[in-house]
Amino acid sequence: MTAVLGLGNLVHGDDGVGVHAIERLQRDPRLPEGVVLLDGGTQGLSLAGHIAGFSRLLVIDAVDAGAQPGTLMRFEGDALAGLPGKPSVHQLGFADLMIAMKLLDEATPELVVFGVQPLTTEWSAELSDPVRGAMAGLVDAVVDQLEVWEGSAAPVA
Repeated sequence: MTAVLGLGNLVHGDDGVGVHAIERLQRDPRLPEGVVLLDGGTQGLSLAGHIAGFSRLLVIDAVDAGAQPGTLMRFEGDALAGLPGKPSVHQLGFADLMIAMKLLDEATPELVVFGVQPLTTEWSAELSDPVRGAMAGLVDAVVDQLEVWEGSAAPVA
């Protein structure tokens, strides 16, 4: 089974990009059947029970890598260990969640993270212009990854 997890805080500007992307994907007719969309908000470790048991997990979040605002980044495999750290409004970061899943022997066999470089995470319910402009490309990239997974056999857990 495949899940898409959107992370972020909707009242901290671009930090809410993952949740905004989930909202768009809910209306996207290209979404493969059977994919579970999860609004993870800022739930941190409480998400462990929601993502356990999936063979594939795609995560969408704001990632501050010092790039141009709105830049889309893709991480998987060894690159996940090098995800840039950032001060986060999430109670515990995504990396903490992945460590907990590994310790619980619930690590997802296939994991891809799509990050978008934020312009601002100040108080605002709106995405900045560069991040809003990146949303269509982000959703396309997510759908493309889901279609790749859909066309391949599920990994053996």
